[in-house]
Amino acid sequence: AMLRLRLLTWDVKDTLLRLRQPVGQSYAAEARAHGLQVQPGALGRSFREVYGAQSRRFPNYGHGQGLSSRQWWLDVVKQSFRLAGVQDEAALTKLAEKLYRDYCSSHNWETLPGAAETLSRCRQLGFRMGVVSNFDSRLEAILSQCNLRHHFEFVLTSEAAGFAKPDGRIFEQALRLGGARPEQAAHIGDDYSRDYRAARAAGMHSFLLRAAGQGEGPEVPPEHVLPTLSHLLARIEK
Repeated sequence: AMLRLRLLTWDVKDTLLRLRQPVGQSYAAEARAHGLQVQPGALGRSFREVYGAQSRRFPNYGHGQGLSSRQWWLDVVKQSFRLAGVQDEAALTKLAEKLYRDYCSSHNWETLPGAAETLSRCRQLGFRMGVVSNFDSRLEAILSQCNLRHHFEFVLTSEAAGFAKPDGRIFEQALRLGGARPEQAAHIGDDYSRDYRAARAAGMHSFLLRAAGQGEGPEVPPEHVLPTLSHLLARIEK
């Protein structure tokens, strides 16, 4: 069956870009530069705990609760270090500011295999392209730094949209921005519920990036699964 697609929307984290190293390692390296010894493993664990709690308490970076995403992240970083035993508040403030800036650059992000080639090819084929990501306002800068921004007509973050995936309203905004009806659009992402299932619930096509041996998730028709990004072209060739 030929998919009559006009618009492709893309998740970013772990679909197009991934962290160069685990958060605990980056945070520990930055702490060392400030003369503080903290175990990467401990920092990684506290980060996951703090990030989870902050996300539940202030969903989507505290949008609608009076927080800026910058403040949201500075709190997460400081609390992660506190939980890992760092008490020096002046150092925490400096660390948080520095890490907030560092995660805005290609210093901490790398492109997934096949991403740049696949995006270029999709553009050559004439697809309209956009990003739909549960990310904060730094995403434009990150995509520019990693030399991917030029592939997209729009970058829609959950912070800007006011809704986070799997909420269908972020996909509705993306369809408006991309000038397409749901059945003319496909979303590509690595998360079953936030990307694959949510886009389908909004009436779009979608493809799930799922590397072989990545643990068995819910059943997805094999023609909707991408073992690598390079498999996308065969699925959507016009």
